[in-house]
Amino acid sequence: MRALKHGTMRAHVALALAALVLAGDALQPALAAGGFNYHDALTKTIIFLEAQRSGKLPPNNRVKWRGDSGLEDGKLANVDLTGGYYDAGDNVKYGLPLAFTVTTLAWTALAFKPELEKAKEMDHVNEALRWGTDYLLKCAARKKKLWVQVGDPNLDHQCWVRPENMKAPRTLYEIDEKTPGTEIAAETAAAFAAASMVFRNDQKYSRALLNKAKLLFLFAKSHQGSYDGECPFYCSYSGYNDELLWAATWLYLATKRQLYADYISHEAISSSVAEFSWDLKFPGAQVLLSEFNMSSGGGAQTFKTQADNFVCAVLPDTAFHQVFITPGGVIHLRDGANTQYVTSTAFLFIVYSDLLLRTGQTVLCGNQPIRPERLREFAKQQMDYLLGANPRGSSYVVGFGANSPTQPHHRGASTPVLPPGYDVNCGLSFGEWFAPDRPNPNELTGAIMGGPDKDDKFVDKRANSSYTEPCTYINSLAIGPLAALAVRGAQLVATH
Repeated sequence: MRALKHGTMRAHVALALAALVLAGDALQPALAAGGFNYHDALTKTIIFLEAQRSGKLPPNNRVKWRGDSGLEDGKLANVDLTGGYYDAGDNVKYGLPLAFTVTTLAWTALAFKPELEKAKEMDHVNEALRWGTDYLLKCAARKKKLWVQVGDPNLDHQCWVRPENMKAPRTLYEIDEKTPGTEIAAETAAAFAAASMVFRNDQKYSRALLNKAKLLFLFAKSHQGSYDGECPFYCSYSGYNDELLWAATWLYLATKRQLYADYISHEAISSSVAEFSWDLKFPGAQVLLSEFNMSSGGGAQTFKTQADNFVCAVLPDTAFHQVFITPGGVIHLRDGANTQYVTSTAFLFIVYSDLLLRTGQTVLCGNQPIRPERLREFAKQQMDYLLGANPRGSSYVVGFGANSPTQPHHRGASTPVLPPGYDVNCGLSFGEWFAPDRPNPNELTGAIMGGPDKDDKFVDKRANSSYTEPCTYINSLAIGPLAALAVRGAQLVATH
Protein backbone atom coordinates (compact mmCIF):
# COMPACT_ATOMS: atom_id res chain seq x y z
CA MET A 1 0.00 0.00 0.00
CA ARG A 2 1.56 3.26 -1.11
CA ALA A 3 0.45 6.85 -1.00
CA LEU A 4 2.16 10.11 -1.88
CA LYS A 5 2.46 13.01 0.49
CA HIS A 6 -0.15 15.71 0.00
CA GLY A 7 2.09 18.33 -1.61
CA THR A 8 3.51 15.87 -4.10
CA MET A 9 0.03 14.56 -4.86
CA ARG A 10 -1.27 18.08 -5.50
CA ALA A 11 1.49 18.66 -8.01
CA HIS A 12 0.73 15.37 -9.75
CA VAL A 13 -2.99 16.15 -9.89
CA ALA A 14 -2.32 19.59 -11.35
CA LEU A 15 -0.27 17.94 -14.08
CA ALA A 16 -2.95 15.31 -14.63
CA LEU A 17 -5.68 17.91 -14.99
CA ALA A 18 -3.59 19.91 -17.42
CA ALA A 19 -3.01 16.74 -19.40
CA LEU A 20 -6.74 16.16 -19.73
CA VAL A 21 -7.08 19.31 -21.81
CA LEU A 22 -3.72 19.13 -23.59
CA ALA A 23 -4.00 15.54 -24.80
CA GLY A 24 -4.53 16.65 -28.38
CA ASP A 25 -0.86 17.49 -28.84
CA ALA A 26 0.27 14.12 -27.53
CA LEU A 27 -1.01 12.09 -30.47
CA GLN A 28 0.58 14.19 -33.18
CA PRO A 29 1.82 13.00 -35.58
CA ALA A 30 0.84 9.42 -34.82
CA LEU A 31 -2.51 9.77 -36.59
CA ALA A 32 -2.87 10.55 -40.28
CA ALA A 33 -5.73 10.78 -42.76
CA GLY A 34 -7.89 7.69 -43.29
CA GLY A 35 -10.83 6.44 -45.28
CA PHE A 36 -13.84 7.40 -43.15
CA ASN A 37 -15.49 10.74 -42.57
CA TYR A 38 -14.86 10.70 -38.85
CA HIS A 39 -16.23 14.19 -38.36
CA ASP A 40 -19.58 13.15 -39.80
CA ALA A 41 -19.60 10.08 -37.57
CA LEU A 42 -18.74 12.25 -34.57
CA THR A 43 -21.57 14.69 -35.24
CA LYS A 44 -24.11 11.92 -35.70
CA THR A 45 -22.96 10.06 -32.61
CA ILE A 46 -23.78 13.15 -30.53
CA ILE A 47 -27.13 13.67 -32.28
CA PHE A 48 -28.23 10.24 -31.08
CA LEU A 49 -28.12 11.47 -27.50
CA GLU A 50 -30.64 14.16 -28.43
CA ALA A 51 -32.98 11.41 -29.63
CA GLN A 52 -32.79 9.89 -26.14
CA ARG A 53 -33.85 13.02 -24.27
CA SER A 54 -36.83 12.96 -21.98
CA GLY A 55 -38.75 16.02 -20.81
CA LYS A 56 -39.46 19.37 -22.45
CA LEU A 57 -37.22 19.53 -25.49
CA PRO A 58 -35.40 22.74 -26.38
CA PRO A 59 -36.09 24.50 -29.70
CA ASN A 60 -32.63 23.54 -31.00
CA ASN A 61 -33.17 19.80 -30.58
CA ARG A 62 -31.94 18.36 -33.88
CA VAL A 63 -34.08 15.21 -33.91
CA LYS A 64 -37.24 16.66 -35.39
CA TRP A 65 -39.41 13.56 -35.03
CA ARG A 66 -38.96 13.64 -31.25
CA GLY A 67 -41.32 15.64 -29.02
CA ASP A 68 -41.85 16.40 -25.37
CA SER A 69 -42.33 13.36 -23.14
CA GLY A 70 -42.43 12.37 -19.49
CA LEU A 71 -43.64 15.82 -18.48
CA GLU A 72 -45.27 14.45 -15.34
CA ASP A 73 -42.31 12.34 -14.22
CA GLY A 74 -42.11 12.60 -10.44
CA LYS A 75 -45.69 13.71 -9.99
CA LEU A 76 -46.56 10.53 -8.08
CA ALA A 77 -44.28 11.78 -5.28
CA ASN A 78 -44.90 15.51 -5.80
CA VAL A 79 -41.39 16.07 -7.12
CA ASP A 80 -40.02 17.19 -10.47
CA LEU A 81 -38.12 14.37 -12.18
CA THR A 82 -38.55 15.58 -15.74
CA GLY A 83 -35.61 15.49 -18.12
CA GLY A 84 -32.75 13.05 -18.34
CA TYR A 85 -32.29 10.25 -20.84
CA TYR A 86 -33.98 7.05 -21.88
CA ASP A 87 -31.15 4.56 -21.80
CA ALA A 88 -31.91 2.56 -24.92
CA GLY A 89 -34.95 1.53 -26.96
CA ASP A 90 -37.60 1.68 -24.24
CA ASN A 91 -39.08 4.51 -22.17
CA VAL A 92 -37.54 3.93 -18.73
CA LYS A 93 -34.98 6.21 -17.09
CA TYR A 94 -32.50 3.96 -15.24
CA GLY A 95 -30.23 5.74 -12.78
CA LEU A 96 -27.09 3.61 -13.01
CA PRO A 97 -26.49 3.66 -16.79
CA LEU A 98 -27.73 7.24 -17.01
CA ALA A 99 -25.19 8.41 -14.43
CA PHE A 100 -22.42 6.43 -16.16
CA THR A 101 -23.36 8.11 -19.44
CA VAL A 102 -22.98 11.47 -17.72
CA THR A 103 -19.63 10.57 -16.12
CA THR A 104 -18.17 9.40 -19.41
CA LEU A 105 -19.51 12.45 -21.24
CA ALA A 106 -17.75 14.63 -18.67
CA TRP A 107 -14.51 12.67 -19.07
CA THR A 108 -14.85 13.07 -22.84
CA ALA A 109 -15.28 16.83 -22.47
CA LEU A 110 -12.12 16.99 -20.33
CA ALA A 111 -9.87 14.56 -22.19
CA PHE A 112 -10.81 15.58 -25.74
CA LYS A 113 -11.48 19.27 -25.30
CA PRO A 114 -9.05 20.49 -28.01
CA GLU A 115 -10.43 18.03 -30.56
CA LEU A 116 -14.06 18.79 -29.76
CA GLU A 117 -13.43 22.52 -29.96
CA LYS A 118 -11.66 22.19 -33.31
CA ALA A 119 -14.48 20.01 -34.61
CA LYS A 120 -16.98 22.60 -33.32
CA GLU A 121 -18.74 19.97 -31.23
CA MET A 122 -17.74 21.13 -27.73
CA ASP A 123 -20.99 23.03 -27.22
CA HIS A 124 -23.05 20.01 -28.23
CA VAL A 125 -21.17 17.75 -25.81
CA ASN A 126 -21.59 20.27 -23.00
CA GLU A 127 -25.32 20.53 -23.78
CA ALA A 128 -25.63 16.74 -23.68
CA LEU A 129 -23.76 16.67 -20.40
CA ARG A 130 -25.85 19.40 -18.80
CA TRP A 131 -29.06 17.70 -19.91
CA GLY A 132 -27.94 14.78 -17.77
CA THR A 133 -26.63 16.73 -14.78
CA ASP A 134 -29.72 18.93 -14.58
CA TYR A 135 -31.82 15.80 -14.24
CA LEU A 136 -29.50 14.13 -11.74
CA LEU A 137 -29.56 17.24 -9.56
CA LYS A 138 -33.34 16.85 -9.36
CA CYS A 139 -32.88 13.20 -8.39
CA ALA A 140 -30.45 14.19 -5.62
CA ALA A 141 -32.38 17.19 -4.30
CA ARG A 142 -32.78 15.72 -0.80
CA LYS A 143 -29.97 14.56 1.50
CA LYS A 144 -29.52 10.83 2.02
CA LYS A 145 -32.05 10.07 -0.69
CA LEU A 146 -31.71 9.56 -4.42
CA TRP A 147 -34.36 8.90 -7.02
CA VAL A 148 -32.86 6.15 -9.17
CA GLN A 149 -35.48 5.15 -11.72
CA VAL A 150 -38.59 6.47 -13.42
CA GLY A 151 -40.89 3.93 -15.07
CA ASP A 152 -41.76 0.31 -14.43
CA PRO A 153 -39.87 -1.69 -17.10
CA ASN A 154 -42.25 -4.65 -16.93
CA LEU A 155 -45.26 -2.45 -17.65
CA ASP A 156 -43.30 -0.40 -20.16
CA HIS A 157 -42.40 -3.53 -22.11
CA GLN A 158 -46.06 -4.44 -22.53
CA CYS A 159 -46.60 -1.62 -25.02
CA TRP A 160 -44.58 -0.71 -28.12
CA VAL A 161 -45.14 3.02 -28.06
CA ARG A 162 -43.03 6.13 -28.50
CA PRO A 163 -42.35 8.06 -25.28
CA GLU A 164 -44.52 10.96 -26.40
CA ASN A 165 -47.57 8.66 -26.28
CA MET A 166 -46.65 6.21 -23.52
CA LYS A 167 -49.44 5.03 -21.25
CA ALA A 168 -47.70 3.07 -18.48
CA PRO A 169 -47.60 4.70 -15.04
CA ARG A 170 -44.34 6.48 -14.29
CA THR A 171 -43.48 4.46 -11.20
CA LEU A 172 -40.71 5.96 -9.06
CA TYR A 173 -37.84 4.15 -7.34
CA GLU A 174 -35.49 5.53 -4.71
CA ILE A 175 -32.62 4.64 -2.43
CA ASP A 176 -32.17 5.93 1.11
CA GLU A 177 -30.61 4.92 4.42
CA LYS A 178 -32.95 1.94 4.77
CA THR A 179 -32.74 0.88 1.13
CA PRO A 180 -29.14 1.59 0.08
CA GLY A 181 -27.76 1.44 -3.42
CA THR A 182 -24.04 2.04 -3.22
CA GLU A 183 -23.42 1.50 -6.94
CA ILE A 184 -25.93 4.13 -8.06
CA ALA A 185 -25.06 6.64 -5.34
CA ALA A 186 -21.34 6.38 -6.02
CA GLU A 187 -21.77 6.51 -9.80
CA THR A 188 -23.93 9.62 -9.46
CA ALA A 189 -21.26 11.14 -7.21
CA ALA A 190 -18.68 10.41 -9.90
CA ALA A 191 -20.90 12.04 -12.52
CA PHE A 192 -21.30 15.19 -10.43
CA ALA A 193 -17.60 15.42 -9.58
CA ALA A 194 -16.45 14.93 -13.17
CA ALA A 195 -19.04 17.37 -14.52
CA SER A 196 -18.09 19.97 -11.91
CA MET A 197 -14.67 20.14 -13.58
CA VAL A 198 -16.21 20.67 -17.01
CA PHE A 199 -18.46 23.52 -15.83
CA ARG A 200 -15.93 25.45 -13.77
CA ASN A 201 -16.62 28.58 -15.81
CA ASP A 202 -20.09 28.53 -14.20
CA GLN A 203 -18.91 28.66 -10.61
CA LYS A 204 -22.33 28.42 -8.99
CA TYR A 205 -23.37 25.40 -11.03
CA SER A 206 -20.00 23.71 -10.65
CA ARG A 207 -20.10 24.22 -6.88
CA ALA A 208 -23.59 22.75 -6.69
CA LEU A 209 -22.44 19.66 -8.59
CA LEU A 210 -19.36 19.21 -6.42
CA ASN A 211 -21.29 19.61 -3.18
CA LYS A 212 -23.76 16.95 -4.29
CA ALA A 213 -20.87 14.68 -5.27
CA LYS A 214 -19.38 14.94 -1.79
CA LEU A 215 -22.68 14.23 -0.06
CA LEU A 216 -23.52 11.28 -2.29
CA PHE A 217 -20.09 9.73 -1.88
CA LEU A 218 -20.40 9.99 1.88
CA PHE A 219 -23.85 8.43 1.66
CA ALA A 220 -22.59 5.66 -0.64
CA LYS A 221 -19.75 4.57 1.63
CA SER A 222 -21.68 5.06 4.89
CA HIS A 223 -24.72 3.01 3.80
CA GLN A 224 -23.31 0.16 1.79
CA GLY A 225 -25.49 -2.32 -0.03
CA SER A 226 -26.41 -3.24 -3.58
CA TYR A 227 -29.69 -2.04 -5.03
CA ASP A 228 -31.46 -4.73 -7.01
CA GLY A 229 -34.41 -2.65 -8.15
CA GLU A 230 -33.04 -2.27 -11.68
CA CYS A 231 -32.68 -6.04 -12.16
CA PRO A 232 -32.99 -7.93 -14.44
CA PHE A 233 -32.26 -5.02 -16.76
CA TYR A 234 -29.29 -3.42 -14.99
CA CYS A 235 -28.01 -5.80 -12.33
CA SER A 236 -24.68 -4.83 -10.82
CA TYR A 237 -22.89 -8.15 -11.09
CA SER A 238 -19.55 -6.60 -10.18
CA GLY A 239 -20.62 -5.19 -6.80
CA TYR A 240 -19.93 -1.66 -5.64
CA ASN A 241 -16.21 -1.52 -4.83
CA ASP A 242 -15.46 -0.30 -8.35
CA GLU A 243 -17.98 2.55 -8.07
CA LEU A 244 -16.55 3.63 -4.71
CA LEU A 245 -13.04 3.79 -6.17
CA TRP A 246 -14.36 5.52 -9.31
CA ALA A 247 -16.22 8.17 -7.30
CA ALA A 248 -13.29 8.79 -4.95
CA THR A 249 -10.99 9.17 -7.96
CA TRP A 250 -13.15 11.84 -9.57
CA LEU A 251 -13.61 13.62 -6.26
CA TYR A 252 -9.87 13.66 -5.73
CA LEU A 253 -9.25 15.06 -9.20
CA ALA A 254 -11.97 17.67 -8.68
CA THR A 255 -10.97 18.77 -5.16
CA LYS A 256 -7.29 17.77 -4.71
CA ARG A 257 -8.23 16.98 -1.11
CA GLN A 258 -6.09 14.51 0.81
CA LEU A 259 -9.29 13.04 2.26
CA TYR A 260 -10.01 11.30 -1.04
CA ALA A 261 -6.39 10.34 -1.66
CA ASP A 262 -6.35 8.66 1.74
CA TYR A 263 -9.57 6.81 0.95
CA ILE A 264 -8.11 5.59 -2.35
CA SER A 265 -4.86 4.46 -0.71
CA HIS A 266 -6.18 2.99 2.53
CA GLU A 267 -9.83 1.95 2.08
CA ALA A 268 -10.68 1.47 -1.58
CA ILE A 269 -10.47 -1.92 -3.26
CA SER A 270 -9.19 -2.34 -6.81
CA SER A 271 -8.74 -5.30 -9.09
CA SER A 272 -7.33 -6.11 -12.53
CA VAL A 273 -10.16 -6.84 -14.96
CA ALA A 274 -10.65 -7.00 -18.73
CA GLU A 275 -13.82 -4.88 -19.03
CA PHE A 276 -14.77 -1.21 -18.68
CA SER A 277 -18.53 -0.66 -18.66
CA TRP A 278 -21.53 0.77 -16.80
CA ASP A 279 -21.16 -2.19 -14.42
CA LEU A 280 -17.39 -2.34 -14.02
CA LYS A 281 -15.37 0.86 -13.56
CA PHE A 282 -12.01 -0.40 -12.26
CA PRO A 283 -10.04 0.19 -15.49
CA GLY A 284 -11.35 3.74 -15.81
CA ALA A 285 -10.21 4.63 -12.31
CA GLN A 286 -6.90 2.83 -12.82
CA VAL A 287 -6.13 4.83 -15.97
CA LEU A 288 -6.99 8.09 -14.20
CA LEU A 289 -4.74 7.18 -11.25
CA SER A 290 -1.98 5.49 -13.22
CA GLU A 291 0.52 8.33 -13.10
CA PHE A 292 0.34 8.54 -9.31
CA ASN A 293 2.59 6.21 -7.35
CA MET A 294 -0.41 4.73 -5.57
CA SER A 295 -2.15 1.45 -4.92
CA SER A 296 -5.52 0.74 -3.38
CA GLY A 297 -6.00 -0.34 0.22
CA GLY A 298 -4.01 -3.51 0.79
CA GLY A 299 -3.07 -3.73 -2.87
CA ALA A 300 0.32 -5.00 -3.95
CA GLN A 301 0.02 -3.55 -7.47
CA THR A 302 0.04 0.12 -8.39
CA PHE A 303 -2.79 1.53 -10.48
CA LYS A 304 -0.30 1.84 -13.36
CA THR A 305 0.29 -1.91 -13.18
CA GLN A 306 -3.45 -2.59 -13.11
CA ALA A 307 -4.06 -0.25 -16.05
CA ASP A 308 -1.35 -2.15 -17.92
CA ASN A 309 -3.04 -5.42 -17.00
CA PHE A 310 -6.24 -4.20 -18.64
CA VAL A 311 -4.38 -3.50 -21.87
CA CYS A 312 -2.57 -6.84 -21.72
CA ALA A 313 -5.87 -8.68 -21.26
CA VAL A 314 -7.38 -7.03 -24.33
CA LEU A 315 -4.61 -6.95 -26.92
CA PRO A 316 -4.43 -10.21 -28.89
CA ASP A 317 -0.65 -10.03 -29.30
CA THR A 318 0.25 -10.47 -25.64
CA ALA A 319 0.76 -13.61 -23.57
CA PHE A 320 -1.90 -12.38 -21.14
CA HIS A 321 -4.69 -11.97 -23.70
CA GLN A 322 -8.13 -12.85 -22.30
CA VAL A 323 -10.70 -11.01 -24.44
CA PHE A 324 -12.18 -12.77 -27.45
CA ILE A 325 -11.57 -11.04 -30.78
CA THR A 326 -13.87 -11.99 -33.66
CA PRO A 327 -12.37 -13.21 -36.95
CA GLY A 328 -13.08 -9.71 -38.28
CA GLY A 329 -11.05 -8.14 -35.51
CA VAL A 330 -13.51 -6.64 -33.03
CA ILE A 331 -13.80 -7.21 -29.29
CA HIS A 332 -16.59 -9.58 -28.27
CA LEU A 333 -17.21 -10.01 -24.56
CA ARG A 334 -20.85 -11.05 -24.65
CA ASP A 335 -24.02 -10.74 -26.70
CA GLY A 336 -26.24 -7.83 -25.72
CA ALA A 337 -24.94 -4.36 -26.59
CA ASN A 338 -21.44 -5.75 -27.13
CA THR A 339 -20.33 -2.56 -28.87
CA GLN A 340 -20.26 -0.85 -25.47
CA TYR A 341 -17.03 -2.77 -24.82
CA VAL A 342 -15.70 -1.75 -28.22
CA THR A 343 -16.17 1.97 -27.66
CA SER A 344 -15.14 1.87 -24.00
CA THR A 345 -11.90 0.08 -24.84
CA ALA A 346 -11.14 2.46 -27.70
CA PHE A 347 -11.76 5.37 -25.33
CA LEU A 348 -9.47 4.06 -22.59
CA PHE A 349 -6.74 3.03 -25.02
CA ILE A 350 -6.52 6.53 -26.54
CA VAL A 351 -6.66 8.30 -23.18
CA TYR A 352 -4.04 5.95 -21.73
CA SER A 353 -1.77 6.23 -24.77
CA ASP A 354 -1.85 10.03 -24.39
CA LEU A 355 -0.72 9.71 -20.79
CA LEU A 356 1.99 7.16 -21.60
CA LEU A 357 3.45 9.34 -24.34
CA ARG A 358 3.38 12.42 -22.16
CA THR A 359 5.20 10.61 -19.35
CA GLY A 360 7.56 8.63 -21.58
CA GLN A 361 6.26 5.22 -20.49
CA THR A 362 5.11 1.99 -22.09
CA VAL A 363 2.68 -0.75 -21.11
CA LEU A 364 4.37 -3.77 -19.57
CA CYS A 365 2.83 -7.19 -20.19
CA GLY A 366 5.16 -9.29 -18.10
CA ASN A 367 8.52 -8.59 -19.72
CA GLN A 368 6.95 -7.49 -23.00
CA PRO A 369 6.80 -3.71 -23.52
CA ILE A 370 3.85 -2.39 -25.54
CA ARG A 371 4.33 1.03 -27.09
CA PRO A 372 1.51 3.60 -26.83
CA GLU A 373 1.18 3.60 -30.61
CA ARG A 374 -0.07 0.02 -30.45
CA LEU A 375 -2.93 1.12 -28.19
CA ARG A 376 -3.95 3.78 -30.69
CA GLU A 377 -3.71 1.40 -33.60
CA PHE A 378 -6.02 -1.04 -31.81
CA ALA A 379 -8.44 1.75 -30.82
CA LYS A 380 -8.65 2.91 -34.43
CA GLN A 381 -9.22 -0.67 -35.60
CA GLN A 382 -12.15 -1.01 -33.21
CA MET A 383 -13.79 2.25 -34.27
CA ASP A 384 -13.18 1.56 -37.96
CA TYR A 385 -14.89 -1.80 -37.58
CA LEU A 386 -18.03 -0.04 -36.36
CA LEU A 387 -17.88 2.42 -39.25
CA GLY A 388 -17.63 -0.27 -41.91
CA ALA A 389 -14.17 -1.88 -41.94
CA ASN A 390 -15.56 -5.33 -41.17
CA PRO A 391 -16.32 -8.57 -43.02
CA ARG A 392 -19.82 -7.32 -43.87
CA GLY A 393 -18.51 -4.06 -45.32
CA SER A 394 -21.37 -2.38 -43.48
CA SER A 395 -21.68 0.34 -40.90
CA TYR A 396 -23.11 -0.27 -37.42
CA VAL A 397 -23.94 3.44 -37.08
CA VAL A 398 -27.42 4.47 -38.22
CA GLY A 399 -27.32 7.06 -40.99
CA PHE A 400 -23.58 6.73 -41.54
CA GLY A 401 -21.59 4.84 -44.14
CA ALA A 402 -22.40 1.85 -46.28
CA ASN A 403 -25.47 -0.31 -45.66
CA SER A 404 -26.16 1.32 -42.31
CA PRO A 405 -28.83 -0.27 -40.09
CA THR A 406 -32.47 0.59 -40.72
CA GLN A 407 -34.24 -1.33 -37.95
CA PRO A 408 -32.77 -0.36 -34.59
CA HIS A 409 -34.71 -1.81 -31.67
CA HIS A 410 -36.18 1.52 -30.58
CA ARG A 411 -39.76 2.50 -29.86
CA GLY A 412 -39.52 6.13 -30.91
CA ALA A 413 -37.73 5.42 -34.17
CA SER A 414 -39.93 2.49 -35.24
CA THR A 415 -43.26 4.14 -34.45
CA PRO A 416 -44.67 6.88 -36.69
CA VAL A 417 -45.15 10.32 -35.23
CA LEU A 418 -48.59 10.33 -33.63
CA PRO A 419 -50.74 13.26 -32.50
CA PRO A 420 -50.38 14.31 -28.84
CA GLY A 421 -52.83 12.36 -26.71
CA TYR A 422 -53.25 9.62 -29.32
CA ASP A 423 -54.59 6.53 -27.56
CA VAL A 424 -52.32 3.66 -28.58
CA ASN A 425 -53.79 0.16 -28.46
CA CYS A 426 -50.99 -1.66 -26.65
CA GLY A 427 -52.34 -5.07 -27.64
CA LEU A 428 -51.97 -4.19 -31.31
CA SER A 429 -48.85 -2.04 -31.04
CA PHE A 430 -46.34 -4.86 -31.44
CA GLY A 431 -48.04 -6.16 -34.56
CA GLU A 432 -48.27 -2.68 -36.07
CA TRP A 433 -44.82 -1.27 -35.35
CA PHE A 434 -42.51 -3.89 -33.83
CA ALA A 435 -43.01 -7.02 -35.93
CA PRO A 436 -43.09 -5.74 -39.56
CA ASP A 437 -39.88 -6.34 -41.49
CA ARG A 438 -39.42 -2.83 -42.84
CA PRO A 439 -37.15 0.15 -42.16
CA ASN A 440 -38.07 2.36 -39.25
CA PRO A 441 -40.09 5.41 -40.30
CA ASN A 442 -37.76 7.68 -38.31
CA GLU A 443 -33.99 7.55 -38.73
CA LEU A 444 -32.25 7.17 -35.37
CA THR A 445 -29.25 9.12 -36.60
CA GLY A 446 -25.96 8.21 -34.98
CA ALA A 447 -27.22 5.25 -32.97
CA ILE A 448 -24.54 2.56 -32.68
CA MET A 449 -26.08 -0.88 -32.81
CA GLY A 450 -25.33 -3.57 -30.25
CA GLY A 451 -23.15 -5.14 -32.91
CA PRO A 452 -22.42 -8.50 -34.46
CA ASP A 453 -22.09 -11.86 -32.80
CA LYS A 454 -18.77 -13.60 -32.18
CA ASP A 455 -18.69 -14.73 -35.82
CA ASP A 456 -19.18 -11.18 -37.18
CA LYS A 457 -22.74 -12.00 -38.19
CA PHE A 458 -25.49 -9.40 -37.85
CA VAL A 459 -29.17 -9.42 -38.76
CA ASP A 460 -30.74 -5.98 -39.05
CA LYS A 461 -34.09 -6.78 -37.44
CA ARG A 462 -35.53 -4.81 -34.54
CA ALA A 463 -36.66 -8.06 -32.90
CA ASN A 464 -32.98 -9.01 -32.71
CA SER A 465 -32.60 -6.71 -29.70
CA SER A 466 -29.30 -8.09 -28.37
CA TYR A 467 -27.67 -6.86 -31.57
CA THR A 468 -29.85 -3.95 -32.75
CA GLU A 469 -30.64 -2.03 -29.57
CA PRO A 470 -28.55 1.13 -29.09
CA CYS A 471 -27.62 2.59 -25.69
CA THR A 472 -26.52 6.02 -24.53
CA TYR A 473 -23.31 4.73 -22.96
CA ILE A 474 -22.18 3.12 -26.21
CA ASN A 475 -22.26 6.55 -27.81
CA SER A 476 -20.93 8.57 -24.87
CA LEU A 477 -17.72 6.54 -25.06
CA ALA A 478 -17.51 6.73 -28.86
CA ILE A 479 -17.42 10.54 -28.99
CA GLY A 480 -13.85 10.90 -27.74
CA PRO A 481 -12.25 8.35 -30.07
CA LEU A 482 -14.14 9.76 -33.05
CA ALA A 483 -13.07 13.28 -32.14
CA ALA A 484 -9.45 12.12 -31.96
CA LEU A 485 -9.73 10.41 -35.33
CA ALA A 486 -11.50 13.38 -36.90
CA VAL A 487 -9.05 16.03 -35.73
CA ARG A 488 -5.74 14.32 -35.08
CA GLY A 489 -5.93 12.17 -38.20
CA ALA A 490 -7.06 8.70 -39.08
CA GLN A 491 -4.21 6.26 -39.65
CA LEU A 492 -1.63 5.30 -37.05
CA VAL A 493 1.73 5.33 -38.76
CA ALA A 494 4.20 4.89 -35.94
CA THR A 495 5.93 1.53 -35.69
CA HIS A 496 5.92 -0.59 -32.59
